[in-house]
Amino acid sequence: MQTAKLFLLTACCLVLAGSALEGQNAATKPKLNLLRGPAKAHLGNLAQIDVPPAYVFINGKDYQKLLKAEGEPVSGRELGCMAPTNEEWSVIFKFSDIGYVKDDDKELDADKLLDSIKRGTAAANEERKRQGNSPIEVIGWEVPPKYDATTHNLEWAIRGSVDGQPLLNYNTRLLGRKGVMEVVLVTQPDELPKTLPTFRGLLANYSFETGQTYAEYRPGDKIAKYGLGALVLGGAAVGAAKLGAFAWLAVFLKKGFKLIVVAFVAVVAFFKKLFARLLGRDKSESGPGT
Repeated sequence: MQTAKLFLLTACCLVLAGSALEGQNAATKPKLNLLRGPAKAHLGNLAQIDVPPAYVFINGKDYQKLLKAEGEPVSGRELGCMAPTNEEWSVIFKFSDIGYVKDDDKELDADKLLDSIKRGTAAANEERKRQGNSPIEVIGWEVPPKYDATTHNLEWAIRGSVDGQPLLNYNTRLLGRKGVMEVVLVTQPDELPKTLPTFRGLLANYSFETGQTYAEYRPGDKIAKYGLGALVLGGAAVGAAKLGAFAWLAVFLKKGFKLIVVAFVAVVAFFKKLFARLLGRDKSESGPGT
């Protein structure tokens, strides 16, 4: 199979996790603790989520170990990842402590946002070309941005392509008192309709800890410098959200970070293989993780 050049951040993380285990001998492999469902997983001291039966969860520290083992940058914001043991998709959790995001702009202009994303991606593509990489084409919304004022959840999905291969960027942002939980669903694009209801069911059993919820905001708390629209466009990571949803590519390339080029279909399959191997090790070494 010809490798598709897809610079997908979460995909890179999964490949790094796999290569860290594949490329090291038993003595140097990072020791991981797996939490197997049914259980309750803690996302740092900020939130918690139920891990259903036939799912496994890797906490943030161990997830960071996988990245460090490969010599890749770790932001320190990684709080964990979860995946079913019998399907080929995963969920990544990171927290951005940007402060309380005011949701004044509840009525998001999807057309205007998409135009900004396309222009931003075009700018990022210039950087990709200078690095000898194929450009990303933004096709349009797979799921237009939608904010739920009751749950304070923001979600959207962008469909794109690279070298004719599909690229699906699916994001959920869970607003809290002190920042935003960034949740990324990694799945094959054609599997999204089947996976999405299950993914949303998982998030229905997510909750911020007491003192961290959006409703517990108090005067004097830190206020984020941008709102919902800027979260869709990329937030602070791309300089006031001017470059679009794929603009983090340019940011990473300018900083010289090593990005791995992989086929997306290989990534999701490898994640399933990775968890199967980790589960086997977990049973033989120490039983259920904590």
